Amino acid sequence: MRQLILLFAFYFCLTSYPLAFGQGDNLLEIQQAELLQGASGFERLLLNVRMKHQNSLIYCDSAHFYREENMAKLFGNVRIVDTKDPIVTTSRYAEYDGNTRMAKLRNNVILKNDGTTLYTEFLDYDRTTGIANYFNNGKVVDSTNVLTSRLGTYETSIEKITFTEDVVLVNPDYTLKTNFMIYRTVPKTAETVGLTNIVSKEGDLLNAQKGSFYDTENKIFRFFEGDVENERSRVYGDILYYDEKLQYYEGRNNVAVLNKERNVEVFGDEGKYWEDRKYSIVTGNAMVQRYFERDTLYVIADTLISQDSELAEERFMNAFRNVQMIKEDFKGKSDSLSYNFADSTVHLYRDPILWNEKSQITADSIHFLIANEDIDRVFLRKNAFNITKDTIGNFNQIKGRKMTGYFLEGKINRFHIEGNGESLYFDLIGDSTLRGMNKILCSSIMMFFEDGNIQKINWLVKPEGSFLPPHMLKEEDRLLEGFVWREEEKPSLEEFFIWRTPKRKENKGNSLFDKPEVIIPLPSDDEIQKALDEKKN
Repeated sequence: MRQLILLFAFYFCLTSYPLAFGQGDNLLEIQQAELLQGASGFERLLLNVRMKHQNSLIYCDSAHFYREENMAKLFGNVRIVDTKDPIVTTSRYAEYDGNTRMAKLRNNVILKNDGTTLYTEFLDYDRTTGIANYFNNGKVVDSTNVLTSRLGTYETSIEKITFTEDVVLVNPDYTLKTNFMIYRTVPKTAETVGLTNIVSKEGDLLNAQKGSFYDTENKIFRFFEGDVENERSRVYGDILYYDEKLQYYEGRNNVAVLNKERNVEVFGDEGKYWEDRKYSIVTGNAMVQRYFERDTLYVIADTLISQDSELAEERFMNAFRNVQMIKEDFKGKSDSLSYNFADSTVHLYRDPILWNEKSQITADSIHFLIANEDIDRVFLRKNAFNITKDTIGNFNQIKGRKMTGYFLEGKINRFHIEGNGESLYFDLIGDSTLRGMNKILCSSIMMFFEDGNIQKINWLVKPEGSFLPPHMLKEEDRLLEGFVWREEEKPSLEEFFIWRTPKRKENKGNSLFDKPEVIIPLPSDDEIQKALDEKKN
């Protein structure tokens, strides 16, 4: 009976008065328990346990308290509450070291810090530094995003979480995958290193080979060696900036903008693209490639501006300063250029010049039409001049106020000169003997070509002409006024690629979205041997 009374009195003291074992700021304190048992160097606390360590309150169903080590093992409904910071951790089991302030939490671990919640099964939380590490899969949830990874480090004092290995960020608009991410929980920004892949809810693909920065709330992206691709377009840049709300891209270094619908790709040092208007500006050794079925039109310039539209009349590409172009059937250059996609008409401005086969074509203003992927017609206005060089070095020339050239399968077929027409034509016997030179003045002339050589000339309105045999030809007779032979200016594709060697997206690694969610284990050596033995039998 005496022992029962003493036990009852001891129990009454535990439930009525807090216990304060331990001295000093660094020691664990027992504040409450319904039952206390002591044996083998530790106290066992049972039912409604509450302990205190500095500014932390520790709750659990039961605990083993090792007084000399200043450490406790906590069991059942573990909860550690920071009285100064808004951090609460819960788990089914934990070990708390009062000397190092390290809490090792296991099974159903939850760490809450304001609006951020971390879920895992294994968490080591250093309360001295405010750093929590999980090392067997974890999930972080806030008002915007859900993030998971195999390993993670949460620096609670600066609201920074470092995720490593199989990192996935999910929000209502995007899913991101990478293997290393730093996430700032207050501004909700994600910074990644290495391969990063994002898929939007609309199916847009955003990729970075060397990491990215993602403002998840403002939907602003920055990619390094990055590209953004959808059904209509693909944009690439060594440094690529994307503002989703403004539908605006900005790229630096090796920029490429591809319009898939029009088969046009633009390259340069810097580029800007407004997706809603489908409008782009590319500068710095810019190049455009217009892909046809059989060949490609190349244009280089200092600046390229292009726009696509549902309205045919609003589709265009403009090139400014130092414009040169090459296609299989012609070459050209001018100060500036305008390409209207609706009718495939190209306008050249300021000292324009075209070369087709053996012809050099110049005028104050030139525009030409592309049909069925070939040059179809060319229109020359003011000071129109066409020159061809024959097999022995003579220059056949025609000039006039207005000239229209007609092409067949990309080759010049005939020229029609209207107004103040003049022509010089050297008549050859075979390909090596000069018979003489025809000089004709006529307001309307039609000149026919075959394989780039003049085959026939029709003078349509009262021609005035003369024929000079070789012995009567003087040097001044051989050239019409305004003649300039500019063969050395003819561009080459080799020069184009010196100007700009396009850099396109390189698939240095498969997308992390291609990685299977289920890991199929490899068979063991014993399983392989067993399978071999079964085959033998």
